[in-house]
Amino acid sequence: MVQSDQTDDEDDNDEDGGQISMPSIDSDPKLVALMHEVDNWISHVWMVRTFLKHSDEATDDEELAEIHRGLYDFMLALGPSKDAGDAARYLRIARKKISKLRKTAAAFRELQPEVSGHMNFRMAAQSLGLAVHKIDELLQGSLN
Repeated sequence: MVQSDQTDDEDDNDEDGGQISMPSIDSDPKLVALMHEVDNWISHVWMVRTFLKHSDEATDDEELAEIHRGLYDFMLALGPSKDAGDAARYLRIARKKISKLRKTAAAFRELQPEVSGHMNFRMAAQSLGLAVHKIDELLQGSLN
C-alpha cells in the first residue's frame, strides 16, 4: 500500500492553491438549478442593500436603515444552506421568508420618494421590486 504525503485538506485544493467547490449535497439537479437562479436574483437585492446601507440618507433615516437590514436578514438566512449546497433547505427557508422580503420591498417603494427623488433611489426601488418579484415567481413556480 502506497502512503500519500498529502493531507485531506490538501486534496480539496486545486493546483493553484484555491479551494475546489464541493459538489452539492442535494442530488436533485432541478432544485440545485433553482437555488442558483434564485441566488442570481438575490445578487440584485444585495446591490440595492449595499447602495442603501452606504447612502448618506441611511445614516439619518431609521426607516431606510430598517429596509437595508430587512434585505440583509433575508440573505443572511439563506447563506449557510447555499454554502453547504443544500438546495432543498435553501428553498424551504426562502419560501418561509419571502413574505418579509416582499413587505420590505413594498416599504422601500413607499418610502423612496420621501427619502430622495434622485434617479439612483428611483432605480434602486425599481430594481428591488423586479428582483423580489422574480424571486417570488421562481419560488411559487417551484411548488407546482
